[in-house]
Amino acid sequence: MRVALFVTCLVDQLFPAVGEATVSVLRRLGVDVQFPEGQTCCGQVAFNDGFWPEAARLAQKFIKDFDDSDAVVAPSGSCVAMVREFYPVLLRDESALADRVRALGRRTYELSEFLVDVLHREDVGAHFPHRVTYHASCHGLRGLHVTTQPLRLLAAVRGLELRPLPGVEECCGFGGMFSVKFAALSGSMLDAKIGAIESTGAEVVTATDSSCLMHIAGGLSRRNSPVRAMHLAEILAAQ
Repeated sequence: MRVALFVTCLVDQLFPAVGEATVSVLRRLGVDVQFPEGQTCCGQVAFNDGFWPEAARLAQKFIKDFDDSDAVVAPSGSCVAMVREFYPVLLRDESALADRVRALGRRTYELSEFLVDVLHREDVGAHFPHRVTYHASCHGLRGLHVTTQPLRLLAAVRGLELRPLPGVEECCGFGGMFSVKFAALSGSMLDAKIGAIESTGAEVVTATDSSCLMHIAGGLSRRNSPVRAMHLAEILAAQ
């Protein structure tokens, strides 16, 4: 199986360790990981802000870059949701691409769903002796229906104590430009989320999206909280 890593903009520019951890976990399980070097943005930010022609060009480039892959894996539910759920909307007038768009969406996966639903692996050989709580990112939960997969992976990590998060399905308040345009509302949502995280007594909060974790980590830092934010891939890569 030719598995291509879609690293995403945020991971590429700000959190490269997440991309490295994703590759580490996949290779540990015997997956041949390829990296199309010409890859760029999936177009989600432009799409969400109404710049559809610009987003469509990025979508067409994504299809060109990844169309030959048996599967595409990304450490981001939001970017995968863009490809799977919104590319067909964005490119609905491109009849020549319709079948390719739908087919590529069906074989593009968020990391945890690929591990559990495609590879049928829950124990990936990780060891992480810490108290951890899990935040369910909105796009993964509501767009991709990623629900139990991250929890099953975390439950199989040796030494890890999983602490349930109150309001686990509630948004952290990031939402891309939402956090900029509606800063006060976003901040209020973040405060509630951080309060819930700290109430668990966890040392680490994890999620499947670096965007949510970036937002949460900023709030934790401003409160001088001892809780760390780590991507699920980083925990699964730990040994």
